[in-house]
Amino acid sequence: MFPPDSDYRDERLSESDTRSKLIDPALRLRGWTEAHIRREETAGAIDIVDGRGKRRRGRTDYTLRVRVTPDAQPVAVALLEAKKNQLPPDHGLEQARLYADSKRLNVPFVFSSNGYFWVMFDRSTGLTSDPRPMSEFPTPEELRARYEAMMGFRLDSPAARPLLVRYPGGEGTRRYYQDAAIRATLEKLARDATQEKPGRALLTLATGAGKTFIAVQLLKRVADAGQLRRALFICDRDELRQQALAAFTNVFGTDAAEVKRNPDGSNHAKNARIHIATYQTLDVGNEDGTANFLLEHYPENYFSHIIIDECHRSAWGKWSQVLLRNPDAVQIGLTATPRQLKLPEKTAGALEDEAITADNIRHFGEPVYEYDLAQGIEDGYLAACEVVRAQVDIDETGLSIDQILALKPVDAITGRPLSREELEELYEKTSFEDRIMLPDRVKAMCADLFQRLLETGGPEQKTVIFCVRDAHAQAVAREMGNLYAEWCRENGQAPKEYYAFKCTAASGGNDQLADLRGSSNSHFVATTVDLLTTGVDVPCLRNVVFFRYVQSPISFYQMVGRGTRIDLASDKLMFRVYDYTDASRLFGEAFLTRYTRPEGSKEGEPGDEEGPGPDNPQPPPQPIPQVEGVSVLVRPAGRLVVAQVDGQEKLIPVEEYKERLSERLVQAAPDLEHFRRAWVHPDERRQLVDHLVRSGYSPKVVQVVEEMTDYDLYDVLAALGYGMNPLTRLQRAGAFSYKHRDWMGTMPRRTAATVLAIANQFSRSGTEALESPQIFNVPEVVRAGGLPALKELGEPREVLRQTKERMFEA
Repeated sequence: MFPPDSDYRDERLSESDTRSKLIDPALRLRGWTEAHIRREETAGAIDIVDGRGKRRRGRTDYTLRVRVTPDAQPVAVALLEAKKNQLPPDHGLEQARLYADSKRLNVPFVFSSNGYFWVMFDRSTGLTSDPRPMSEFPTPEELRARYEAMMGFRLDSPAARPLLVRYPGGEGTRRYYQDAAIRATLEKLARDATQEKPGRALLTLATGAGKTFIAVQLLKRVADAGQLRRALFICDRDELRQQALAAFTNVFGTDAAEVKRNPDGSNHAKNARIHIATYQTLDVGNEDGTANFLLEHYPENYFSHIIIDECHRSAWGKWSQVLLRNPDAVQIGLTATPRQLKLPEKTAGALEDEAITADNIRHFGEPVYEYDLAQGIEDGYLAACEVVRAQVDIDETGLSIDQILALKPVDAITGRPLSREELEELYEKTSFEDRIMLPDRVKAMCADLFQRLLETGGPEQKTVIFCVRDAHAQAVAREMGNLYAEWCRENGQAPKEYYAFKCTAASGGNDQLADLRGSSNSHFVATTVDLLTTGVDVPCLRNVVFFRYVQSPISFYQMVGRGTRIDLASDKLMFRVYDYTDASRLFGEAFLTRYTRPEGSKEGEPGDEEGPGPDNPQPPPQPIPQVEGVSVLVRPAGRLVVAQVDGQEKLIPVEEYKERLSERLVQAAPDLEHFRRAWVHPDERRQLVDHLVRSGYSPKVVQVVEEMTDYDLYDVLAALGYGMNPLTRLQRAGAFSYKHRDWMGTMPRRTAATVLAIANQFSRSGTEALESPQIFNVPEVVRAGGLPALKELGEPREVLRQTKERMFEA
């Protein structure tokens, strides 16, 4: 039962010691070498250190992988959760199951072990084994046979060949969930091929999770397996095509080219293996598209592989011809929209989204892998999200025709007074900025937003405001610019250029995207209709603002997705959604009362039509009522955060989120002393934080949302759960130097100086600085005396332990 010469039955071991002293030796005896084992690490939470973002160490998952040949890419088949040797072997099973499913590691088998016994959960059957000794742990060959039986194909079969192709350049650049998504897709395609069915797969990953990276790696592994003839990657905008082209050419070189018409009428991508196109280039961008380019240059079954980026974009309109003309091709859909759209309101936008989602499922099948925003935040790959809601009083009450007439409405274009008859034909209750322009409403909402920016870091934050129509976007940009100019005058500051600007199709907005993304001294606030709703990568974006009503969950997720990327260069660790129209109700299930558009009206009408064009002729202009003199009040309506609760993405008020986190913290550590004792032991601390995160409440979210990044998580949680007065890392390190002066006074001078230098590292990186194996290489510690100085007092490890314990006293 026990590894030879390693009987630790009477010794209490930590999880890491259980793994290294009991589990690893037992696995080696069963044929599991280091070549079969991978430690999958998440990015980890981010702290601000010396004014810069610094990642903490993330969660490490222990995966078992099988290898068909020494040169083949190992295929992950199991997750192994190690628990202390004094706990039952199945103690970690439920935790491990959460991390093994199709939203995390995507492995079929889950093991939990205390070093003496193991139990296994089989995801395909739902059965959990009885405890068995480590001497009977499945060998790699046995687990491979189980895996192949479950999948329905052999790993040495031609269908599975792409699974065995190594990543170009190694595995260092991929994230754990990207590998899981790639494996899930290749497994599905191998099953389809084995059953002689057309290959179909759907992937759902939050914006910012790297869908293009996944697409490139999928096609590269298929190509290296000798199974790629020609591939088509389709996206929605020129900006996205350029991003994809750069990613594909980095791996495929000149074998990747953009689809466009050359001056002589030929296809620029004719000789390439990877064709990168927009729907518009193929003439299938909308229902009026002719598909001329598609029909002219691409005969039926021209492609062996097709990847549809953002496949929720009217997937079953004109561009479905691309799929229908290539029925034998492997077809992969990528989307950022969650599989579940549970919305009781059956508006036009919601019904259209349900139809698109149903069509996707019918064509591609259920998603083979899902990775949502809440999971990305938990893992440290995506920015934390706070939702700040506000209510506009007249949006709740509306304005009657008589109230509008009393304010003498005029045509916003000509200034001509409007009659009751004209108003009755045009006006619909609360169709503000769409059918009726209210400058006072724009001013009130902009004033409220500008004040919120001042309270959260200043006005010069990269921000996108979604507006109803082009004229509304222009009015909002003008008002935000005026507020900024006035603020600069009051504060004696020279205003920066292009503070607020309209960024719509009608204004040539694509030309300004580079400045929004790249300039740190101009182009701060972009007002748009839907130009920035999809795919445009703006990592430094800190605020997403809704001044327009949104009915479509798909559109909402795309809009919010503009803010999800972390940007360490600008220390952007979180973003805010400022919601003035209850758009955030579209996060997961319903939360608050809902706005219902008047019957017969369409979302954004006519705002989604941003400007005239050859394929978008504008109808004769109608008068646009403009009404001034309206009293508008904007009231706070709560702060919320995105959380993953019971496997679902939900919005929870910040105070309720903190209360629930506090409850779970106190359940695990009843008082401050219990908490402190757990905190100073790395294994217990990680287990405590994992417990909180698994229950859906992340301490890191509270730390970021409450702007406590200068505090160690110890103080964040101690304040939240036990009412302790929190100290910043700098304050706590300073308090250590005088509270424990007497203790250090008993030490040799060099030893005391070294202890103080070690304690000072807490001010930079917090708890983990005191546990870092590199701490004795820090110049300040070396100059003070370093490791030799600690040895003068005895065992250095014991001195470090006491230093850490004293750091958290009181």
